[in-house]
Amino acid sequence: MSKVSRYCFLLAVAGCLLLAQPLMAAEGIKGNLVNVNWLEKNLKNADVLILDASPTQIYTTKHIPGAVSVDIYTWYGLQEMPVADMEKLCQSWGISSGKKIVMYDPGGTMLATRLFFSLYYYGFPARDLLILDGGLFRWEEQGLPVTKDITPAPKQGSFKIKKLYEDVKVNLPEFLTASGDSVNNVLLEALGVDWHFGEVLAFPRAGHIPNGILLPSADFYNPDKTFKSAEDIRRMLTYLGVRPEQQIYTYCGGGVAASVPFFALKFLVNYPKVKLYKESELGWLSDERELPYWTYDAPFLMRETYWLQFWGGQRIRTFGGGHVSIVDVRPAGAFDQGHVPFALNLPADVMLEKLGQKKVSVFMDSMEKWAKLGFALTKDATVVGPKKVLQDLSVPPTTYPGNFRKDVIIADPKSTRGYYPKVFIASGKDVPAKAQNGKVVHVPYTDLLNADGMPKAAKDIWNILAKAGVPRYAELVCFSDDPGEAAANYFILKLMGYPDIKVLVI
Repeated sequence: MSKVSRYCFLLAVAGCLLLAQPLMAAEGIKGNLVNVNWLEKNLKNADVLILDASPTQIYTTKHIPGAVSVDIYTWYGLQEMPVADMEKLCQSWGISSGKKIVMYDPGGTMLATRLFFSLYYYGFPARDLLILDGGLFRWEEQGLPVTKDITPAPKQGSFKIKKLYEDVKVNLPEFLTASGDSVNNVLLEALGVDWHFGEVLAFPRAGHIPNGILLPSADFYNPDKTFKSAEDIRRMLTYLGVRPEQQIYTYCGGGVAASVPFFALKFLVNYPKVKLYKESELGWLSDERELPYWTYDAPFLMRETYWLQFWGGQRIRTFGGGHVSIVDVRPAGAFDQGHVPFALNLPADVMLEKLGQKKVSVFMDSMEKWAKLGFALTKDATVVGPKKVLQDLSVPPTTYPGNFRKDVIIADPKSTRGYYPKVFIASGKDVPAKAQNGKVVHVPYTDLLNADGMPKAAKDIWNILAKAGVPRYAELVCFSDDPGEAAANYFILKLMGYPDIKVLVI
């Protein structure tokens, strides 16, 4: 090889190496997540700033060498810091434009994501914000070093807050309006099941914001505290009915845990419309209007006497506002002895869902209570026919389309396939003799009811289901030798917000 050829060859090799450097530097970075191997190689990189969002007592016990302590609980509050104060705080951490900011916490918590949200909200470029996937837990699991030595105060940063990213934050008026439109909006709750269903009383009232969909922050993590894959997260969201075209609001108790679904949806699965409600349930419950608060996920599935007497009664129907159909599922003999006015004698609520009825609720009170409250029963047959005048009290006939919902009552378990594997729930006193091909759990419907036939408190139902082995994510199939028993469990599971439930006719 001549000197000229050798020189050209060396230039080509050098060029390839220079081109390869950005790729090598990016190895270990996926979107806004960075793995522990990348961080280990960049511990002393002057362009990398490591921020530990853990509480100070954890930081002083052990932390990644060179990490700066930024305990979020020393500066986070429901009221936003003045911009000038936040800018000084960020600069005191050593934040400068052009640096890669790597944030971490103990792993699998909401502290690093909350710090991420704040820096993003205050205008730091998202491309330079990174979360250590798996946090300190993953770092130690890989045998990497930790220290107790406090990192010296970094050089003052130069970051300037030029513009707040207001589009990622929501206030109560918008959030309240969104809660009433679950078609176009999603309220995603990041708290645990104990909080959601009212077992934890952290505020004056227990429960959750109406129409809030339970998706605990812990569900976004693998056992090693790393984030689940984008595919797994999308599957969870699809199962829960969360679609990317909807406006999604994340919330929790006070705006910290809500940062986990915010980060996962916006930066891991790239859903375009995601906002965080910083005040969350504390702000909702502080409103002077005493906004409603639920423990069941679908309390509107249960109706009581006063509601039915008004909305299904003669007064509303006289003015043309009676859009409530009352279906009496008792035997014809019992119906003829006396029934709620305007009731139709038909079986049964699950069948109505199969026919495509969009809203079906259950009248939970008894005929005895109806009469005891002073409301009349009638033996007169309900008149069905087209209304001749506005004040006509006849019930208009309804025609259901022939395309029955095949995901409500099934005869063959193989005919449906959900986003998660099937779990069969034996709903009667005994497990039917006919075996099912899949996991079977036994939850007699009577275990979920009080002595008066009313469903138990949401927190108690959840604990019974969890103890029996009913998973949060599954295609649930209720079955029994008596289909009515399976239908009872179907109703209660709907009440608790499970999105994929069926009744198997055996």
